[in-house]
Amino acid sequence: MADRSFAASVDPASTPSPQDTKTDAKGLQDALHEQLFANDEPGHPPEAQAGAEPGPRWPHLRRGAKIAIGLALIAVFGWLPLRAIWEYSSVEAVLNSRLVTLRSPIGGRVAAAQRITDQAKLDAGTVILRVVNSRGDRTRLDDLRRQKSRLENERPSLAAKLASAQAAQKDLARQAAQFRDGRVLQLEARIAEIQTSIEAAAARRDEASAAVERASSLAKSGNVSTVELARLTRELSVSQQTELGARKRLDAAKVELTAAQNGSFLGDSYNDRPSSVQREEEMRQRAADLEADLARTDTEIAWLANEIIVEEVRFSDLAEANITTPVAGRVWEMMTSPGEDVQAGQPLLKVLDCSSAVITANVTESVYNRLQLGDRATFEPNDGGAPISGTVVNLTGAAGAPANLAINPDALSKEPYRVTVALADAAAHGCTVGRTGRVVFGQRASAS
Repeated sequence: MADRSFAASVDPASTPSPQDTKTDAKGLQDALHEQLFANDEPGHPPEAQAGAEPGPRWPHLRRGAKIAIGLALIAVFGWLPLRAIWEYSSVEAVLNSRLVTLRSPIGGRVAAAQRITDQAKLDAGTVILRVVNSRGDRTRLDDLRRQKSRLENERPSLAAKLASAQAAQKDLARQAAQFRDGRVLQLEARIAEIQTSIEAAAARRDEASAAVERASSLAKSGNVSTVELARLTRELSVSQQTELGARKRLDAAKVELTAAQNGSFLGDSYNDRPSSVQREEEMRQRAADLEADLARTDTEIAWLANEIIVEEVRFSDLAEANITTPVAGRVWEMMTSPGEDVQAGQPLLKVLDCSSAVITANVTESVYNRLQLGDRATFEPNDGGAPISGTVVNLTGAAGAPANLAINPDALSKEPYRVTVALADAAAHGCTVGRTGRVVFGQRASAS
């Protein structure tokens, strides 16, 4: 300011000489020095010097602060790239999990089993929805029930016929037994009669033999004629033959008795079995047939009862189906709503499997080529949470990643090389799917 005021006081119309110009420049320098160091002259009071002393210190403090801030920025923004160079880590990473798609096993109308909201946490085995088919085919079930009813109605009639046939068979058996006992007694009596006839014939034979002997001795002396001797001889022969015939009849009677005792009957006027025995055998066969029919009916009734149970279960499965969660997790996506008609195999909802949480990350080509299955990895969340340890379980590279993940790995698009890391304890971290961060890879967990 002093040089400007001093320069303004100089007359611009005058043209100084070179000697004047040198003198004027020297004067301007002296004037400027006086203005700048006027306060340093000895004539000024000490109070003004004391008040001017803090002035030079403030620029030094500001300069030190700026230097400290600059060093801090250099440390922060320089350390991160430096650490990224020293550590081989992912470019992007996100906490992910498997999805379980629940499909309708039958066609029908959807009904809500309980109030389910989006992101609701569910336990394994929880019934979420019901599919009801009111137009299920129950033709086979009705046919089986009709057949069972028909056989159950026929069974009492078969049981009554069987009881009647068994009673008739018992009566005929009693009659046949009586006939056999009577025939045996008859034959025993005939045998006794024949034995008596044999004894009488033997007595007559003995008498005729004695008469022939006497006539033979008398015929020698001429007291008995030859005709009388011949008559007596003939009577002896007849008595002998009569005895022989009686003995043959006795043998025949014994044969009949033995056959009767064994259940067979011999005779000229009938066959080997009497009509009562034949009727008893026929009735026994009829009773056996009726008993077999009754057993077959009972078997068919039991089989139909089992088939009805199976068909009822099948019809129940086709008429109504409960949609349950196979794993513990939460609802990720509802793909239907109560009252909607669905077809068999149609997806109804997707459940996030909280027990199979993984980390999907993409890495550079150089990092990918250094990784191996089983390497240790640590997920560092961007929100400053605790690091999560895991193990590399899949290296898909530039190929397509599994499609049953909640977040498609293709969404990480900064690098094409993809890595999947399994968490050491997935259940402990809950269903915090979507947390971002980075994965730092270490050495392999176990040497193969």
